[in-house]
Amino acid sequence: MHPAIDAGPMRLRCGRHTLNLDIPVVMGVLNVTPDSFSDGGRFVALPAALAQAERMAHEGAAIIDVGGESTRPGAAPVDVGEELRRVIPVVEKLVERIQLPVSVDTSKPEVMRAAIAAGASMINDVYALREPGAIDTVAKSEVAICLMHMQGEPRTMQKEPRYADVLVEVRDFLRGRVARCVDAGIAASRLVIDPGFGFGKTVEHNLELLRRLRELAADGCPVLAGLSRKSMIDKLTGRTDGERLGGSLALAMLAILGGARIVRAHDVGPTVDAIRIVTAMNGRHGES
Repeated sequence: MHPAIDAGPMRLRCGRHTLNLDIPVVMGVLNVTPDSFSDGGRFVALPAALAQAERMAHEGAAIIDVGGESTRPGAAPVDVGEELRRVIPVVEKLVERIQLPVSVDTSKPEVMRAAIAAGASMINDVYALREPGAIDTVAKSEVAICLMHMQGEPRTMQKEPRYADVLVEVRDFLRGRVARCVDAGIAASRLVIDPGFGFGKTVEHNLELLRRLRELAADGCPVLAGLSRKSMIDKLTGRTDGERLGGSLALAMLAILGGARIVRAHDVGPTVDAIRIVTAMNGRHGES
C-alpha cells in the first residue's frame, strides 16, 4: 500500500461538476494552436478538435483542457481576439457533447470570462491569477482554478532559471496564491495547485520537485502535474520528440506516487491504463 495513493477522500468543485479525486485522474490536453511544442496545428480546425476531445473522453479523461495560446519556452504571445476565436467555439461545442468538466488554459481575464460564459468548469492559469482582473473574474464564478508556479514568463523562463531551494520557493509562492484566492472569496474546494514542471526550471529542478512532491501535496490542495512530452524526457533518455510516451508515463506515475491527484497528459489512454495499474497496488482497481 502506498500512502500517496491512499490519501483519503478529496473532491474538487468545478462549476456544475464535482470531480472525485480519491483515485488520481487524467486531464486530457487539447491544444487548438498552430505552434504548441508537441501537437501544434493538429487540432486547430473545429471538427478535429471536437473529435480529439471525444477520443480522450472515451479513453478515460476526467477533464478536457483547451488551450489557445502556446506556453512553450520562447512562445510569442497571442492577442485576446485571436485566443477567443480559437477557444470559445470549441468550449461551446464541447459542453454540449461531453459530460466532463471542460477546462480552459488561459491567463487573460477576458478569455476567462468568455470561457465561463460558454460553459467552462475550470480555468488553468500558468500565471496563477496574477493578471489584473483575473482573480475577480474567477471569484465571481463557481469554476475550479489551477494555480501554477512559473519563474519568469514563457519567452524567457528557460534562460538560466535559479533557485536557492526550488521546492521551498515553489511551495511558498503557491501558498501565497492560495491564500490570496481564499481572501478573494474563492472556496478552497475549487483550488488546484501545479508546481509548473518545465516552467522556469532546469531538468535538475524538475527532478527535485518530483522527489519532494509529497511535501507540496501535504498542504492539502489537489496537486496537478504536467509532465507529458516535456523536453526533459529527451535530455534524460536521448529520445527524439516523437518518442516521449515511455518517459511521459514514467514521470506521471512518479508524480502520482508523490501525491498528485491530476496528471495532465496528451496520451490519455496509456496514462489511464498506467494509473489503473499503479492504483491496483492499493486494492482500488475497478473504481477509476
